[in-house]
Amino acid sequence: MTDHVMAAIDGSQFSQGVCDYAAWASLALAAPLTFLHVVDNHPQTAEADLSGNIGLGSREHLLEELASLDEQRAKLAQEQGRLMLQAAKERAIGDGVAEPASRQRNGTLVETLAELEEETRLLVIGKRGEGHQQDSGHLGTNLERVVRSLHRPILMVPPTFTRPEKVLIAFDGSKTTRKGVEMIAKSPLFRDCECHVVMVGAELADLRSQLDWALTTLREAGHRAQGEIRAGEVEETLRAYKEEQGIDLLVMGAYGHSRIRHLLVGSTTTAMLRKATLPVLLLR
Repeated sequence: MTDHVMAAIDGSQFSQGVCDYAAWASLALAAPLTFLHVVDNHPQTAEADLSGNIGLGSREHLLEELASLDEQRAKLAQEQGRLMLQAAKERAIGDGVAEPASRQRNGTLVETLAELEEETRLLVIGKRGEGHQQDSGHLGTNLERVVRSLHRPILMVPPTFTRPEKVLIAFDGSKTTRKGVEMIAKSPLFRDCECHVVMVGAELADLRSQLDWALTTLREAGHRAQGEIRAGEVEETLRAYKEEQGIDLLVMGAYGHSRIRHLLVGSTTTAMLRKATLPVLLLR
């Protein structure tokens, strides 16, 4: 069943934010919360190189030692993961979640999430993982791969939790973002949030009718909703609106050909996500 809030954690500074946003989502959606930690046991390339540069007489002995070292490292990684998952569960219980679950898997994060996709209603993940904590201007490679491969809503979160009260929907009238508006209208996740809908483009009758549809859909579901059509460059326009209105969560489509969704197409992720300091809900 696609009903779990799946929270991917590691040893990065983003894990506390992942825990708190996942707990918030789990409680709002009345959905079970599962913390996931993936241990990637790929051998170290440096060690493989070492084994090829030694004399014939000591090669077998060193290979045995390297294998033993790999085994010890794997055991330590498993124990570290177990402790992280236990801490995450305790934090979620403190946030009000009654029975959070946990899973530890061996493999890669992308492959593991693909295997668990049918069980996932919402994935919560940090902006960067353990290996990219200092790269403040970049996204983790795992996140980019996950966004490209997973067909579930993905909530990318900052290190510190702030309860969302004002949500900005970057709307382009596409099938993905129309489905997103309908999902937000029905979802208890945003029940108490003020919804803002922004379209970037010229003030044309077609865009105005699409914006009116989005606002009507949200209002008929009981949401406080307001919206605008603004001309300009997409990233700058959305950032300016965010600052003006005090937005604390951005919703946008992940892929496509429109000007908004084109932000995420290409060999690198967009400046929008790289510079994001607030949570971003990516729709697929």
